[in-house]
Amino acid sequence: MIDQTVFQNKTAAYYTLGCKLNFAETSTIGKSLAEHGIRKARQGERADICVINTCSVTELADKKCRQAIRRISRQHPGAFMIVTGCYAQLKSEEVARIEGVDLVLGTGQKPDIFRYLDDLVKRGKGQGAVISSSSKDIRTFSPSCSADDRTRHFLKVQDGCDYYCSYCTIPFARGRSRNGTIASLVAQAKGVAEKGGKEIVLAGVNIGDFGKSTGESFLDLLKALDNVEGIERYRISSIEPNLITDEAIDFTADSKRFAPHFHIPLQSGSDEVLKLMRRRYDTALFRHKIEKVKAVIPHAFIGVDVIVGTRGETDELFEETLRFIEGLDISRLHVFSYSERPGTQALNIEYKVDPKIKHKRSQLLLNLSEEKHTAFYESHAGSRAVVLFEHTRKGDMMYGFTENYIRVEAPYDKSFINTVRPVLLGGWNGSRSALLAKTI
Repeated sequence: MIDQTVFQNKTAAYYTLGCKLNFAETSTIGKSLAEHGIRKARQGERADICVINTCSVTELADKKCRQAIRRISRQHPGAFMIVTGCYAQLKSEEVARIEGVDLVLGTGQKPDIFRYLDDLVKRGKGQGAVISSSSKDIRTFSPSCSADDRTRHFLKVQDGCDYYCSYCTIPFARGRSRNGTIASLVAQAKGVAEKGGKEIVLAGVNIGDFGKSTGESFLDLLKALDNVEGIERYRISSIEPNLITDEAIDFTADSKRFAPHFHIPLQSGSDEVLKLMRRRYDTALFRHKIEKVKAVIPHAFIGVDVIVGTRGETDELFEETLRFIEGLDISRLHVFSYSERPGTQALNIEYKVDPKIKHKRSQLLLNLSEEKHTAFYESHAGSRAVVLFEHTRKGDMMYGFTENYIRVEAPYDKSFINTVRPVLLGGWNGSRSALLAKTI
């Protein structure tokens, strides 16, 4: 039996590394502990409990997690240190050996953190106990929704992945593809609206795979959410090109609330490399999706992920990627350097790219991204837009984003915060980080 008095006046500090999905889940953990009387520690306050939700998408992410765990342990001496998330699932014993760690929880145990915390408090501090389960046994969908420090909320609609791309460990860290029901997600969206939330980002590992565990469809989810009153806009986070259907694109174009904003991972512009990556599309399909979006939503923002230096990517194949992306009408690139991940199929590919060449390729793509991003912004100067203004303030100016994800700067007005306002877009601000906007 849990003795609730043990947790009275206890404080917890929460740390999240990695994706927005992790942020949503950390928020849910915080709410769960708060229900048991555990207060969130204030800035600079020494906490009794530290929860660290980790990422493991690259080798660098693992390193950052280790550094963060050690730093947090020093900042909160004597606190119970609980580490969970993808790094904890994939390398639990390694995490358990880090000085200061008391408990390592796998992905399947993350939603029940309070139960394990109760056991930990009764047992007392000690070196790294591990409670985890195999990825094939992680099948439960745990709902999560969080607000960031600006104005948007992140609604977890899906988790896990069945794809097993050759370079990726996410299926081993997150388990099989699964999702919440449309009814439950609509209820959460209504809850956000009731609290005054204006924007929701649909988050997940492979959100286009929505429906695997409930027999519903991603398009049906979009249609249901579009009818929730009070939400001004939704954004669709990263979605595979083979899973964003033409019907979903057409619906977004005509919807009341879905923003003209897409994030579609390419990973490589070479069909040969895509096969080595075990991706489920080719460049012809990807080009079709971009052209389809632009045909029905000409002003849409399209962000694209690319991985450089993966095993098997010769100079000639990278050149194919560069030429392919140059010919796409996209708005921005998110460039990642390939990182060796233990247990992945990519390690069986012989040709290995030198780190210096990876860096050079990254720079070429980052330069191309800057050109496309600048051109996208400048093409909208002088046009009208609708902006959701944030709390973010710098001096006498405040910031916000248009529906198609253009960052704007305007004179600060407290009454604008978390409201949607029509504006006239001007030229660049002084730092070229946003377009100047005049409310109309």
